[in-house]
Amino acid sequence: MQSNARAFPWIAFFFLLPTLVGLTVFRLVPVVWAFIMSFTRWQIFDQPQWVGLDNYIQILTSPAAAKVFLNTAWFTLLYVPGAIALATVLAVLLNNALRISAFFRGAFFLPYITSTVAVALAWRWIFSTKFGILNNLLLWLGVSTPPAWLADPTWALPAVAIVAIWKDSGFYMLLLLAGLQTIDTSVYEAAKIDGAKRIRQFFEITIPLLSRSLFFVLIIALVRSTQTFELTYALTGGGPNGASSTLAFFIYENAFVHFQMGYASALAYLLCFVVGFITLTNFYVRRRWVHE
Repeated sequence: MQSNARAFPWIAFFFLLPTLVGLTVFRLVPVVWAFIMSFTRWQIFDQPQWVGLDNYIQILTSPAAAKVFLNTAWFTLLYVPGAIALATVLAVLLNNALRISAFFRGAFFLPYITSTVAVALAWRWIFSTKFGILNNLLLWLGVSTPPAWLADPTWALPAVAIVAIWKDSGFYMLLLLAGLQTIDTSVYEAAKIDGAKRIRQFFEITIPLLSRSLFFVLIIALVRSTQTFELTYALTGGGPNGASSTLAFFIYENAFVHFQMGYASALAYLLCFVVGFITLTNFYVRRRWVHE
């Protein structure tokens, strides 16, 4: 019995070994290798050349990189509040035991699990300048010159953000719905007795008691906003003239179009730093608005 007890840790390690090998080979090694590459100039077919901090200096002084960072910040400002607001409204509306609510929960969640390429193709038709349903609706409402959504530098990035909000809000809705269902209904009953209207209940009861779920959704939405790639690639290809190019797309472009692997690796680590900084900042300020 004692010998079996001593052998147990080795048996557990044996079963964990495939996962540990996969994690090391496909995660840890690429992360370390990318960090080393970020200090080199390497275009795949040539030998890597050590350049130190040149890639990082080039990024921080490049007008193209500055534009990409601004695009990413603008996309985040559009996507995060929009997705959370829409998800919160949907979660509150569907927080009941009616059978039809289950149908709408599935319907609103469906875009999240739908292929991104399929979503992009559908929205490309919706955003079509001449034949799209959106511009035809605007013409019917009296807008004489609707925007060329995906071809206009002013509207390309907001158009991508609209699609991203539409696609992801169903996922955030389910997370917030789970938080709503943990709130004791007696709190609302007491508020009704005191004469509180629904709007006041929403802002003074629902939002404070849902703050932990909102914080969790906020972190996920912030991270996703800095990593948007598929929709940008499928809708605009980063255009027109880089107007919708965000950091994740810029990394792909430099790595697999221009084959500047060292520069792309430096961009990837700057993205990692930005995401880490935003996440840590949110954890630092959470005590001011998250009710435990």
